[in-house]
Amino acid sequence: MTHESLMAYLIEEAYELADVVEAPGPLDADALKGELGDVLYQVMLHSLLQSETGGFTLADVAETLRAKLVRRNSHVFRPDGSLQDHFPECIAEIERSYEAAKAVEKPRGHSVFDSLPASLPALSLAAKTLDRVEGRADGRASRAQGDPPQTENELGELLFDVVRAARAQGLDAERALRTAVRRFQQP
Repeated sequence: MTHESLMAYLIEEAYELADVVEAPGPLDADALKGELGDVLYQVMLHSLLQSETGGFTLADVAETLRAKLVRRNSHVFRPDGSLQDHFPECIAEIERSYEAAKAVEKPRGHSVFDSLPASLPALSLAAKTLDRVEGRADGRASRAQGDPPQTENELGELLFDVVRAARAQGLDAERALRTAVRRFQQP
């Protein structure tokens, strides 16, 4: 068992969790609890692999998460981890505080895209890419609508434009496509 050999299971469990959360109708709390447990099990296995080689433990993972939450959310936590007495008035202030803390922690590399996981599903990667350039003129125009795409490059541009249009309307293209596929699969 290696980190690499476990990745397929972690990804599968994450998607199973998404299935429960996005299922039509009321949220099935028992199914959610089960899928969260399966994801946690994967975290435990990765931590166990590390602890067996003298690396870190699950407790170290939890402490790293606690420290990160305190560090990145100064609008919620004091440096000692206790709650602030007052919270910001608006979401924009919270976002600015969070992004400032994150920027200090993880200075940008050569590109605003450096920290995007390349293995994200393509629609999610497109949406995150657009998030990173929001407010910047990227100089790239949308593909002109008209004839159907004839090549994979043209198809890629068309799909990217669909994600751009969805994002402009506050829609999640990845979730929308998954939902449409589920509807199509229904008898």
